[in-house]
Amino acid sequence: MAPTNRLSLCAVPDIPLIQAGDDLGAILVSAIERAHLSMEDGDILVVAQKVVSKSERRYVELTTIVPSSRALRLGSQTGKDPRLVEVILSQSRRVVRYAPNVLIVEHRLGYVMANAGVDRSNVSSSACGETVLLLPADPDRSAEGLRDRLAREFGKRVGVIINDSFGRPWRKGSVGVALGAAGLDSLRDLRGRPDLYDRKLEVSETAIADEIASAASLVMGQADEGFPAVLVSGFSVSDVSIPARKLVRSSSEDLFR
Repeated sequence: MAPTNRLSLCAVPDIPLIQAGDDLGAILVSAIERAHLSMEDGDILVVAQKVVSKSERRYVELTTIVPSSRALRLGSQTGKDPRLVEVILSQSRRVVRYAPNVLIVEHRLGYVMANAGVDRSNVSSSACGETVLLLPADPDRSAEGLRDRLAREFGKRVGVIINDSFGRPWRKGSVGVALGAAGLDSLRDLRGRPDLYDRKLEVSETAIADEIASAASLVMGQADEGFPAVLVSGFSVSDVSIPARKLVRSSSEDLFR
């Protein structure tokens, strides 16, 4: 498939604050229609992880958490609330690194990330106390559900990406990455194709879903912008659907852990 030479990214406006149990698919469809936007074959809707997690009731009240001895120890070493550390550990396979105010873990879904994605930002506290938000239990399944809803409502062949912000070990700053994807080839294998000089590519794979997620993050913003969905047009999705979990490098292929 030839690469596109122009992309259009448009934030979907006037999406209300998502509450626990909301029908996110219906809310997104209504917002797209209200804005007189159209979804065409090949379009991709990038949706922020937070609104997906909120609609799926992925909340934990810290007042309900009793920290283990390990969480107490890590809390002391990192300066983090031991109750928060306990929640992070519950979502993790293992602790990779820690330092003051830093806790890097391998999430149970395979991501290596800070705090297992457990987040306090842009999450309102309940009457019971402070609330934190977890990642979706299965981001690819969440993306598939939203894709099915959009395809049914608009009658088009579309894709959905659920994105989040990740830090990187060798570079400062965070970038958008795809936690979940449906309706597109998240990882495109270019091995065996010729380059400009007719040499066969030997190792090239392109993280299509991550690149689109990162572009959408520029439009979404990271603070109080309030644009949790971005419509990406001009990128022709493949007939092959490869979920975002295929982007996670296995430990056997990881030279740094």
